Amino acid sequence: MHEAFQFLGNFWWLIFVFGGTIGGALKGVAVANERRIERRQERFRLKQETKVAIAQANAQHHADEETQRRELAKAIEQHDAVDARWFSYELDPVTLLDTPMMTDMREPLTADFHRAKYRADLLRPGNPETMIGNQQAQTEYREAVHAYSIAFEIAEAEAKRRRRSGFTLDEQERLVRAQRLLRLAMDDGATPQERQSAYRKAHKELDGLLVLPDRARAEIEQKIARAIGA
Repeated sequence: MHEAFQFLGNFWWLIFVFGGTIGGALKGVAVANERRIERRQERFRLKQETKVAIAQANAQHHADEETQRRELAKAIEQHDAVDARWFSYELDPVTLLDTPMMTDMREPLTADFHRAKYRADLLRPGNPETMIGNQQAQTEYREAVHAYSIAFEIAEAEAKRRRRSGFTLDEQERLVRAQRLLRLAMDDGATPQERQSAYRKAHKELDGLLVLPDRARAEIEQKIARAIGA
């Protein structure tokens, strides 16, 4: 250490020769240190921003999924509501005969309604969760349900407006007789024989006029079968 001070004492004039160089070197080291600190701070900032962005994306994804579930639930609820209105006709042939157009596939509005129902039923998810994330499938299903609802409203309104007016007087009388016979066929107070006979006669009256929906026929036939077996 003494020798170093002695050297500086003898060659102090070198400071003026190399002072600028030494100062520049020291300054360069300081700048480099500052840059390293800035880079570390920038990396830390980027990491924090990335974490925040990921958290926000996850939260948005969760919110989007919940929104999709709500929209799907609404579509399914609307689908069920229209089905219930249709089933009130399908399961009650007596009411159906007041508005026979609802099952008359020769009528364009009726055919449109049944086609729309078929498409909505076809696109309905068995498990709504399988549709989450599939925007195209969700859109197609919602649009199909909306079309089904509109088609049913139009067909029902026209069927109620026309009632039996699309049939001749003779055909209207046959519909009235068939309606009366079907009431007897579903009457729990009638004997099994009376119910069976009424059902056969009702079929004869409706032959060539109207085809009862499968569910309506099955419901009547099951009631008659239970009465016979009782």
